[in-house]
Amino acid sequence: MAPALTIAKFGGTSVADYAAMQSCARIIAQQKDTRVVVVSASAGVTNYLVSLCHDNLDAAGIAETVAGIKQIQYAIHECLPESVQRTEKLESLLAELTLLAGQPSLRTNDMLKEQVLSMGERMSSLLFTDVLLEMGVAAEVFDVKQVLRTDDNFGAASPILPEIKRLAQVHLAPRLASHVQVTQGFVGSDEQGRTTTLGRGGSDFTAALLAEALKAQLCQIWTDVIGVYTTDPRITSAARPLPELSFEEAAEMATFGAKVLHPATMEPALRQDIKVFVGSSKEPEKGGTIIVRDCQDEPPYRAITRRKEQVMVTVKTPKMMYAQGFLAKVFEIIAKHELSVDLVTTSEISVSFTLDNPPNSVAERLNRETITELQDICEVTVERGFDLITVVGNNMQTSVGVSSKILSAVTDNQLRMICFGANPHNMSFLVQAHESDEIVQKLHRELFE
Repeated sequence: MAPALTIAKFGGTSVADYAAMQSCARIIAQQKDTRVVVVSASAGVTNYLVSLCHDNLDAAGIAETVAGIKQIQYAIHECLPESVQRTEKLESLLAELTLLAGQPSLRTNDMLKEQVLSMGERMSSLLFTDVLLEMGVAAEVFDVKQVLRTDDNFGAASPILPEIKRLAQVHLAPRLASHVQVTQGFVGSDEQGRTTTLGRGGSDFTAALLAEALKAQLCQIWTDVIGVYTTDPRITSAARPLPELSFEEAAEMATFGAKVLHPATMEPALRQDIKVFVGSSKEPEKGGTIIVRDCQDEPPYRAITRRKEQVMVTVKTPKMMYAQGFLAKVFEIIAKHELSVDLVTTSEISVSFTLDNPPNSVAERLNRETITELQDICEVTVERGFDLITVVGNNMQTSVGVSSKILSAVTDNQLRMICFGANPHNMSFLVQAHESDEIVQKLHRELFE
């Protein structure tokens, strides 16, 4: 029987500074089964790196941004005792970053951008390894690019699962017995060895992929909250942590806006039946949420999520009446731009659907291109200022009174789109953004309080 193996991932706030890293290191020191640690960039660093890649900065702006990164990383480094400080390695990484940031083609060259965006995790893994060494844990940095093989879709690369499994057994598995391997989340490489990234929030996904490739029994996601809550505790103080979730419930919550989990994390866990734990690295003694294939209790209402910055697009044409293939043409254009549609409603001559539209994002640019192309075949109406609210639960299609209880809580609010019945785990609707806090609070009182 293979020895028990746990993969632990620490997010940006968990490795934000020296004290936070020490808290994480204590967790690892107490868990002998944890042999792989995946780290995000220290909080704040990724925003600086994104600015370098996408903002039109002059030389002074570039220097100021790089200085901000150095300040965060050196603040951690200088707290370490000289016996474990690896000054030359950190300075080498920062020198590499400075060189890349000064390249005139950075904002137009996707490969250069990927190298810059990966620097946060590279520095974080070096520093966290030093903190572990200070605490007496035998640890070493492992370059995840040796294992995490992806395609060359820079910025949102897709993993190549058979290669990841093969490479993990060759390069990573033999190292687990002697040292804890500290590696980078979010980062991968294509078949030519060029740096790729999995997209923002991809460190959770990295941990789950490595857990699958190494046949781990548990994947821990350490963050700054005590597990997954019934809703965002910033919206209502009555929100409470959930002791357990099923893979399906967790996937729905992640997809529809629960930021504590990356939407893709559940896929590897479900394939390999790996338990996923979510807890606070600052308060590990308070426990957290365990995510499993089957829960002991599967209530009709489990949680409420909100995803902000939604756009509602309505396409309309008189030709649509009795027309063959119009819907296919609409969704062919959406698919070509690799956009994800969450809600869809139809009538005889029109179709409405939602698109994610976070400002200054790749999605925002693709939305504009998609809408322009749709206007060539039909009349297009675009409405903004919406949030998407989803109630997540179980057997919602067949449980009597589920939908009426939800809708009765929001009778005084305007709902623009309602999707219910296609999935037993959710009911979703669009609301005016300025009303979404109030609506979540109403639903939480009705369903959970």
